[in-house]
Amino acid sequence: MKRDQSLDVLIPPLGLAGTLTLPENPRGLVVFAHGSGSSRFSTRNIAVAQGLNARRFATLLFDLLTPQEECDRANVFNVGMLGKRLVAAVDWLQGLKPAVACLPVGLFGASTGAAAALIAAAQLPDRIAAVVSRGGRPDLAGEALPHVRAPTLLIVGGADVGVIELNEEALTWLGGPTALEIIPGATHLFPEPGAMDAVIEHASRWFGRYLQAPTSVRAAS
Repeated sequence: MKRDQSLDVLIPPLGLAGTLTLPENPRGLVVFAHGSGSSRFSTRNIAVAQGLNARRFATLLFDLLTPQEECDRANVFNVGMLGKRLVAAVDWLQGLKPAVACLPVGLFGASTGAAAALIAAAQLPDRIAAVVSRGGRPDLAGEALPHVRAPTLLIVGGADVGVIELNEEALTWLGGPTALEIIPGATHLFPEPGAMDAVIEHASRWFGRYLQAPTSVRAAS
């Protein structure tokens, strides 16, 4: 069995460090948006990425903040800035070899990263094919929500009090196909046995269904 190919990359224009993983014959590519100041080394997002790689999805995990920016906690909540960096990462992917550049792109956002992913999806309606949020704060995307056309799945822990309600409210504002999955008994970081496995299964099914050319998704919805 051929192993996945992992490449250390730098995302322009700031040279943000990342890891691009390419399985054999990938079905699509998922870009991760971390939250709460997490980096590309987030154990939870790495677990999700590995689950997606096993299902033949390529993944890009990268640092949304520079080391200097990480020192200012306010940057974690600057979802507009983080959204622009996701847009820059997607632009960078378009310049890679055709085998990568031609892959349909999805976004996976966690915590505040979910808002950044939705802002990026609103700005790139013809290039983002699907979005998945894990324990996210989609409400922070604000006025961008109605402009999101990509099919969006919101995954929330059943014991994540307060965040469930924020996700339910955001769901009513999103402009494309939507779904909400609540993992029973899970808290915000999904540390409970089986909780992350459930996240991976839900995300894999959503990307498997919708990670195709965005225009084709809209025509079929």
